[in-house]
Amino acid sequence: MIRRADQREKLDKTMFGGPGMAHFTKLLNADELENHGRLYNHLLLRPGDAVGRHRHNGDFEVFFILKGQGLYDDNGSQTTVRAGDVTVCRDGEEHALLNDGPDDLELIALVLFSEK
Repeated sequence: MIRRADQREKLDKTMFGGPGMAHFTKLLNADELENHGRLYNHLLLRPGDAVGRHRHNGDFEVFFILKGQGLYDDNGSQTTVRAGDVTVCRDGEEHALLNDGPDDLELIALVLFSEK
């Protein structure tokens, strides 16, 4: 399978009450993850935009930061993340991400089902 750039679904939405908009490009649809997960997206957060704090139940999420910087909330502990960093929010944990930098923040988001 090959999905060309112009064939990918794009959507913009507010995420978990965070400020601004998250701009998603679906890399794979949920059914293409073959029951192993529900999300594999490229995500763009412009300065001031955020994915609001939320809890994962029955799954976990990985962010791979491609470009820019942001303030990552890891279960209430905040730290700066930059290009090249990887974050993991495990089943039962909470996280959020705010673009607090001057440039766009781009990342890959992957949500896989846990086997608890």
